[in-house]
Amino acid sequence: MSHDDFYKQKTHPDLTSDSPAGPLPKKIGPYKIESLLSKGGMSYLYLGSNPGAAKPIVIKVLSPKYFANHEMVDRFLKESEIIGLTDHPNIVKLYGQGSWEKGLYIAMEFIQGVSLRQFIQQKSLSHRRALEIVLQVAYALCHLHTHGVIHRDLKPENILITESGEIKVIDFGIAQMLGEEPPKSKTKKIVGTPIYMSPEQKENHWSVTYASDIYSLGIIAYELILGRLSHGIIHLSLLPQNLRSIIGNALTPNPKERYQDIVDLITDVSHYLKAHGGQKEKNEEEMSEQMLEIVQHTKAILIPEKPPKWPQLDIGVSVQKGISLSGIYLDFFKLPENRLCVVMAEPENGGMISLLHTSILRGMVRMAVQHSFLIGKKDVHPLKMLGMLNQTLAEDPMRQKFALSLLLLNPDKDQLSFVSCSYRSLWHIPEGNKKVRVLSTPNPLLGAEIGATLLETADNWNSGDTIILQTSSKGEEVWSDIIGEDAILSAQAQSDKLLKKISSKEDANQKNSVAISIHRIF
Repeated sequence: MSHDDFYKQKTHPDLTSDSPAGPLPKKIGPYKIESLLSKGGMSYLYLGSNPGAAKPIVIKVLSPKYFANHEMVDRFLKESEIIGLTDHPNIVKLYGQGSWEKGLYIAMEFIQGVSLRQFIQQKSLSHRRALEIVLQVAYALCHLHTHGVIHRDLKPENILITESGEIKVIDFGIAQMLGEEPPKSKTKKIVGTPIYMSPEQKENHWSVTYASDIYSLGIIAYELILGRLSHGIIHLSLLPQNLRSIIGNALTPNPKERYQDIVDLITDVSHYLKAHGGQKEKNEEEMSEQMLEIVQHTKAILIPEKPPKWPQLDIGVSVQKGISLSGIYLDFFKLPENRLCVVMAEPENGGMISLLHTSILRGMVRMAVQHSFLIGKKDVHPLKMLGMLNQTLAEDPMRQKFALSLLLLNPDKDQLSFVSCSYRSLWHIPEGNKKVRVLSTPNPLLGAEIGATLLETADNWNSGDTIILQTSSKGEEVWSDIIGEDAILSAQAQSDKLLKKISSKEDANQKNSVAISIHRIF
């Protein structure tokens, strides 16, 4: 039902809905039709009843426009076949299937409840209740996997909570059997919901295993525990400490290192529930909520939403939020004599503490810029400023080292200078040139060596030139695009496209990434 948006529909009959083309059918197979529930991309859902039975039934019929599409017909039939294999209290039930005068139908259990997505958004679940729901979904997966079925589209929208609190897994529209051969006309289009898909499913949605469903459940469990939708951003540091390893094992990017059997996940969650609870759980919930707010606020400060306006420049900044917690710092400074300074830094060690350390670095940098360029002498060299910063960090008790880049632009003199302390190179693309100039300096991490001698590099910088700064180790693989098809884009469009290409080359455990494109207009 992934194409039908079934989870978005009200669970009570909608007697005011308009019927699809033609009158509302009186019967579909042996079932009496009461009303139309919804119209999806490839099918209709009707509310019906079975003569002699009091319970309402959902009847799903294939849209007439797909009658001639063999792949859609096969998928529709496969859905009923897979639901028919199952008989579990946490899985929607199949009551019948067949053909009628207008095509094919599937008769299923009518579930009166709401989607798990709504519960997550309402933040109405305790940690214990969240894990109890995870267990019920895991029981459903255990039953499916025992019968050789991989769901492939497990997400909060496809998990319903009934009025009695029971969990029901729905939507088997793209489920497959383990080892099933792909159709001859298989498409390269991603099948599933990217946020909840495992890395291997994104790579090839036909080469998945039971571990792919476990990954999806790991994302759902993370969202349930935090009481927020993740939007694909996972920070395990925000979870209670004893849960991190469990959710982390479900979310390991390499499927061979992930839980191989859902029973192992069930065992670990069950042990956690027996060992933890009461006031400690309540305190951990409050701490998780507070920490999430702190993380979001801190990250918003460390990376500005919009670059500064500069008459001579077109600046684009793009941010890719990865699943590991790391504190990237980006700042822009307008200096005397029409100069612009860009500072970008990242701590050597990640995790929750890195946000605190990077916030401290931000304060140090801002104070150093203020002292070096904006008050007193205004001609202090950047290397002198970085030298003082390096000395301060090396002696600071937090013992955090930073990769850092500093770019100083001087349009009045058509010059740029660049310093990299074990960070990424700067790409300089002169106007009309088909070759990227790569600028870098062999400096140690900032704070690694007391009294370290730092080096800089300089280059001419003219109207029409483009400068690229980015934080990914995969950046060099897309140089040809920057000087090729993407060269004519605006700075923002270029940075967006660059980061998208870089991110597609990263694994699922990537850190936050930033790309900056600077076009000199005149």
